[in-house]
Amino acid sequence: MNALRVVPAYRHGRERLYVCRPDGSNVAWYDRETGRVNLLGEDSRDDVLQALKPFLTGPVTVGPPPVPTPAELARLTLHPDDDLAPNRPGEALLVALDRDPGHAHRLRPDPRRRALAAEQTVGQALDALEGAGWHTLHSIALPGGDRIHHLLLGPGGLFAVHALYARKSRVLVADPMVTVGRREPEPLLRRLRADADRASYALTAEVRPVLALAGPAEVTVTGRPRAVRILQDTGLADLARLGGVLKPADVEALHGMARDRNTWGRV
Repeated sequence: MNALRVVPAYRHGRERLYVCRPDGSNVAWYDRETGRVNLLGEDSRDDVLQALKPFLTGPVTVGPPPVPTPAELARLTLHPDDDLAPNRPGEALLVALDRDPGHAHRLRPDPRRRALAAEQTVGQALDALEGAGWHTLHSIALPGGDRIHHLLLGPGGLFAVHALYARKSRVLVADPMVTVGRREPEPLLRRLRADADRASYALTAEVRPVLALAGPAEVTVTGRPRAVRILQDTGLADLARLGGVLKPADVEALHGMARDRNTWGRV
């Protein structure tokens, strides 16, 4: 086995090094936290250890994965470039700001930075739900330039969560219009429903839209918005109390499908 390459991946501050063949398929991964090299085939042991040699620190255990979970298997079947799981909240905005930071002394704050702050606030709240059967994927690009800010999957179903910066502002929701402070109202709820419908088509499962308001001073909702849940970032934990919709195996299967970038190319 020749030309193995090592690809790092990060999730919630935890690093793993995946050992890949030239075609992108994985043969092993090294978990630095546990000091274990997990082999998918014993015949590749020597080549894997040679590829990982510059990265190994201290004593390591080498062997097959103790008990591969469905989530681990889903990760291993994906090429690292196609895996959306490592995306950070606001990933697309972080990349855009890195490429073009904008003027340092502009008169008005860069709206991208406010949008990023909202996605990071909401993303942090959603990531806190992990460990109770819930998963969150961030910054999922859709064809045409649209984007799902956060996709939450768990026992209570699937939710396309849109983060909206509203710090210390009054928010008025009159379906489909959303007004933040003195800004012009926009038909945001119509867009959220459309994005959720596209996600439902991609995953062949119902995805419900959620508008997550980051730091509003006051929220007024006139009438009951059709099919859209309105929450503040401090109330997102309420979603974790929902249940009875998906079995654990269904959640894992949908998570494996949703984290594959190719899933979203057909919507």
